[in-house]
Amino acid sequence: MTTLVIGVDGGGTSTRCVVATESGEVAGRGYGKGANTLSAADPGASLRAALRAALGSLAPERVTGGVFGLAGAGSAPEQAEALASEAWRAAGLAGRPTVVPDMLAAFAGATEEPSGAVLIAGTGAVAARIGDRRVVRRADGYGWMLGDEGSGTWIGRRAVQAALASLDGRAAPTALRGGILGGASAQRIVSMVHQGVAEAGPAWLARLAPEVESVAGAGDAAAIAILDEAARRLVATVRSLGSGPGPLVLAGSLLTEPTLLAAKVRAGLDRGVVSVRDSAAGAAALALHGVSPRPPLDAHRRLIGQER
Repeated sequence: MTTLVIGVDGGGTSTRCVVATESGEVAGRGYGKGANTLSAADPGASLRAALRAALGSLAPERVTGGVFGLAGAGSAPEQAEALASEAWRAAGLAGRPTVVPDMLAAFAGATEEPSGAVLIAGTGAVAARIGDRRVVRRADGYGWMLGDEGSGTWIGRRAVQAALASLDGRAAPTALRGGILGGASAQRIVSMVHQGVAEAGPAWLARLAPEVESVAGAGDAAAIAILDEAARRLVATVRSLGSGPGPLVLAGSLLTEPTLLAAKVRAGLDRGVVSVRDSAAGAAALALHGVSPRPPLDAHRRLIGQER
C-alpha cells in the first residue's frame, strides 16, 4: 500500500492542503478559509476543513507524516502547534504533524534547492533566509498591528487612512473613496472597517488591496503613493536579510500575480527571482524529506511541477 504525506499552507485569506504519494504524485487537494494564527477569524476550522476535503476517501492509516506551513507560526508557535495537532486528530490521523513558518513551505513550493531566501506579500508580509530547509533568519511578519509592512492588510489600512484624510480635508481628493468603500461618509467608513474586522479578523482590510491596485492603475496619486511605499518597504525587508547562496523566491498573491506592486518590487530588486508554484505542495515536499532516508529530489520536483 502506497504511503502518503500531507502538506498544508495556511495563510491569512485561504488554506490549501495537498495529500501526496511518496513518489510526488498529488492524491488529494482541499481548501479552507484563512488560518493565520494572528489575523484569521477561526484558523482551526479552516485547517480542519482543508484537511478533511483533501483526504476525502483516502485511508488515514496510509499517512506517515505531515507538515503545516502556517502564517503567524513564528510569532505564536504554541498556538500554531495546538491548532495543527487538533486538526490532525480530528481527521483521524496518528501521530502529529510538524509545524513550520509559511516562509519555509513557500520556498519549498518554488524550488528543490535547500537554501536561499523568500519574500511573501499576501494578507501579511514576511521575508526569510532559508538554510538547509530551515528558517535561519527572518524579517517582519509581526502581524497587522506591529508589522507586515507592504502586505495586503497594510495596503488596505493605508487606503482607509487616505480616504479619511481626503474626506476631512487633510489630503487631496482620491478615488479610494469608491470601490469597496462605496463613496461612504467618514463615519460610515469607520463603521464598515470596525464591523469587517470584527467579523472576519484584520485580514478583512486586505480585501481593499485590489481596489488600490485598480485605482492606482487609473492614475490616482494617493493609490500610487501607497503602492510605491509598499514596494519600498518590501524590498527593504528582504534586503535586510543580507546576501547568501540560492534563489530568491517571491510568494503571496500580491507578488505572484500580475500586480502593479509585483512589478514595482521586481524593479527594486537587484537580482533575479523565482515565483512560488504551490506552497501546499512545498509543505508536502518538506514532509517527504522528513520521512525519507534519502532526499527525494525527484519527488519534490514532481510535486511542485518542475520535473526534469
